[in-house]
Amino acid sequence: MSFHELKSAFLSVISTIELIDIIDIAILAYLIYLLLRLIRETRAGQLVKGILFLVAGYFISVFLQLKVIPYLLNQALDIGLIAMIVLFQPELRRMLEKAGRTRFGVRFLGIGQSADELTRTWEPAIESVCDSCVELSATCTGALIVIERQVRLGEQIETGTILNATPSKEIFGNIFYPKTPLHDGAVIMRDGMILAAACFLPKPQKDAQIDKRLGSRHRAAIGMSENSDALIIVVSEETGQISTAMNGILVRDYTREKLKKFLESEIFEEKTEIMLPGKMFFSSHSERRKKK
Repeated sequence: MSFHELKSAFLSVISTIELIDIIDIAILAYLIYLLLRLIRETRAGQLVKGILFLVAGYFISVFLQLKVIPYLLNQALDIGLIAMIVLFQPELRRMLEKAGRTRFGVRFLGIGQSADELTRTWEPAIESVCDSCVELSATCTGALIVIERQVRLGEQIETGTILNATPSKEIFGNIFYPKTPLHDGAVIMRDGMILAAACFLPKPQKDAQIDKRLGSRHRAAIGMSENSDALIIVVSEETGQISTAMNGILVRDYTREKLKKFLESEIFEEKTEIMLPGKMFFSSHSERRKKK
């Protein structure tokens, strides 16, 4: 085929493209981008490289007009698609969970509280959490507090003791005092209340890659944040340092003010710019709180 024929064929294809085709391609490209982001940080990445190698081998064997190899590769790829779904069910579930707990997904499904309800529910709870963390930090008393959001933590709650208590410095102090039965585990908060204590949290996905200096509380916080959209607060019993975990990332060295701003920015949906220790963070609050 000559250059002129190629040019004519290309222009012919371009002339038939409509707006809906561009939208279709853009959506497909974005979905592929999200899929690549998902598998890049999982064990599926190496498998995808192997599948691409098989696909390349299939097309090369077809081009060379081989008989047996294309048939075998075609059968292997058909079985491989089913095997991928079975083997990588946890990764697929995590991807669907992330899609469901985005702000767009939450609003589309009509889930969640209004700004007034959130403020009324969480404003006193945030003050109690911040005051408690500062006091626990001063005495180097270890603590692990999980704030539930859209993803329900029923599996973790079942491992602990139900309290349904109003949060306060005294309650947190009693729970995390080293010689009490409930100190060894996490407190889970829901709707501004202490729902359960002494709860066990999941391990991180890449436990071996986490800094060896981090203790079991910090590891549990990272693991819980990887498996849900929860906000996790950790007080170190070695140093008294206050840290938070969200989306698998641990951020350390919080003061009371920084902790309060962080919790407000995540619980109340208001766009503001917050300086976290060592990094810039963008999140959201309600406009109504700005006017206060």
